Amino acid sequence: MTQTESRVTAIPVELDSATRRSERLALGAALVTVTLWASAFIGIRSAGEELSPGALSLGRLLVGSLLLGAFAARRGEALPARRDLVRIGVCGLLWFGIYNVTLNAAEQRVDAGTAAMLVNIGPVFIAVLAGVLLREGFPRGLLAGCAVAVAGVGLIGFGTSSQGLSAGWGAALCIVAALAYAGGVVAQKPALAKVSALQLTWLACMAGAVACLPFAPQLFRELGEAAPSTVTWTVYLGAFPTAIAFTTWAYALARTSAGRMGSTTYLIPPIAIVMGWAVLGETPATIAILGGALCLGGVALARRR
Repeated sequence: MTQTESRVTAIPVELDSATRRSERLALGAALVTVTLWASAFIGIRSAGEELSPGALSLGRLLVGSLLLGAFAARRGEALPARRDLVRIGVCGLLWFGIYNVTLNAAEQRVDAGTAAMLVNIGPVFIAVLAGVLLREGFPRGLLAGCAVAVAGVGLIGFGTSSQGLSAGWGAALCIVAALAYAGGVVAQKPALAKVSALQLTWLACMAGAVACLPFAPQLFRELGEAAPSTVTWTVYLGAFPTAIAFTTWAYALARTSAGRMGSTTYLIPPIAIVMGWAVLGETPATIAILGGALCLGGVALARRR
């Protein structure tokens, strides 16, 4: 074999090795994300005992914005183009603003595990939005998955209805949060082709914080009366499930498909249920768990190609 032939045959091996390394890093980042996001359901449930939904959202986003801004300043990246800024702003309003407020309000009415199961039908909404906005169509698997997921939501709704009107309203708010999450992902994905994961997360977090500024008087008043544990949970939510987890999510999403990333979120509900049992001593009703299993099965079916 000549030297030229040896060099040519070595290139695919090097590329394959680099691809595998990139996939491992993306998987590791995704696992960090789902673990921290699962813990967020516990933190929200705990801090929500003393902080109102809007105040908790603003406190969390301010902490996340400060930390992310400090890291972004060290990197010295230029601001994105105006078109990308619009997409990032939409992502921030939906995923960091509306999602957080509605989820916080929902978790004042339903347990952490039930909220995690309902919110994680988001990938079904992502597929539907992609079919409408990106013209990806509506294959039979998507329609069947939607039907199964809707049946699961119905079971969870039936299970929470026995807990009263407040729990039913909490379940409805979880669906709104899932819709906001889906819209945020659809807006985020195109921007990641031109903007780094860190910068996108920082700017989106800032946009969400600005949207929540009307809750500032509530935040300062409630924090002044809150227990130290509530303040600690608020800082934790801003530093870990927000600053770190959203950055690792964006890092992984930029290196793999949205479908593969969506599948990793199936791990969030079981992790959240175990954490809720261990930290808060609460578990969803049996029928709600069955409904959650149907929801996740529907999501898996909708994401199959």
